Amino acid sequence: MRACGGRENAPNLTAIVKPRVGILRFNGFSTFDDTRPVPDAFRKILGVRFYISDLEGLIELVAGGGLIVVPSAPVMVRLADDAAHRKAMEGADFAVTDSAFMVLLWLVLTGERVRRITGLRLLRGLFGRGGFRGRGETFWVMPSAEDSDANLGWLRSKGFDLSGDDAYVAPIYPREGPIADDRLLGLVDTRRPRMIVIALSGGVQERLGWDLRNRLGYRPTILCIGGAIAFLSGRQTRIPVWADRLALGWLLRFLSAPRAFAAKLKGTHRLIPMIWKYRSRSVQGG
Repeated sequence: MRACGGRENAPNLTAIVKPRVGILRFNGFSTFDDTRPVPDAFRKILGVRFYISDLEGLIELVAGGGLIVVPSAPVMVRLADDAAHRKAMEGADFAVTDSAFMVLLWLVLTGERVRRITGLRLLRGLFGRGGFRGRGETFWVMPSAEDSDANLGWLRSKGFDLSGDDAYVAPIYPREGPIADDRLLGLVDTRRPRMIVIALSGGVQERLGWDLRNRLGYRPTILCIGGAIAFLSGRQTRIPVWADRLALGWLLRFLSAPRAFAAKLKGTHRLIPMIWKYRSRSVQGG
C-alpha cells in the first residue's frame, strides 16, 4: 500500500503555509519547546500515540514501565514500508516527540502545536534526577562492543553502578519483519532490570522492544533511545543543551559527517504527504 495519494491528493502548500506564518513568526522556537499547558497529554500522529505534555510528566511515565519509542522522521516514514515496524510503533505505550521536522509539519499541515521533547533531553532529565543508578537496575542493548565500552564507561563516571554484564551487544537483526532474540530475552528475564535501554538504530530497536514487551514475564520500562546516549558519551557528535533546545542538533551532526547524515535522511520528504493524508490515522487504515 502506498503511503501517498496521487496528484489530486497532494497538499496545496502555499494555501496551508500562509496562515501559519504568523504562528511561526511570533512564537519562534516555542514551536518546538514551550511551557504552555496542554488539554490532552497525548496526540496520535500517523496512528502512533505521542506524549505532548511536559518533561516532568514524561519522566514519571517512563518510570512507570512499558515500551517507549523515540522516532526520528525517517523512522516515521518507515510506517508505510514495514508492517512489523508499524505494529511495534502503534503498539508502543507511547512515543516521544523527538523529530523537529515532524513537529513542524504537524503545525504547518494541521495548525496545532505539539511540544517537542528530544530523546537527548529525556536522558538528561532522567540522569539528572539520580534514578536507575543502582546495581542491576538498568540493562543496555548496544550496537557494538566499542559502543558498549565507551557508553558504559561514561555512565560509570556519572555514578551508575554498572558492569560489563549489564550490557548486551546486539547481533545484526533483519532490516524488515519481526525480530525475536531469545538469548537477549533470557538474559533480561533472568536479571529483571527495572529499565532496558535499547541504543540501536531506528527502525530496528522498536521491533526488538516490541518483542521484549510481549514476551517478558514482567513489565519493565523498555526505552528505545537510539544514539542519544552516544551524544553524551562522545561516541557521536556532542550536542550541547542550547543546540538541542533550538532544534539544531541535526545541523551539528551534518557538519560533523555530511555524507553519513545525509544518507540517514533519505526519503524523509515522504513524511509530508503522509501527514497530509493520514493525520492521526494509521497509515494502514488509509
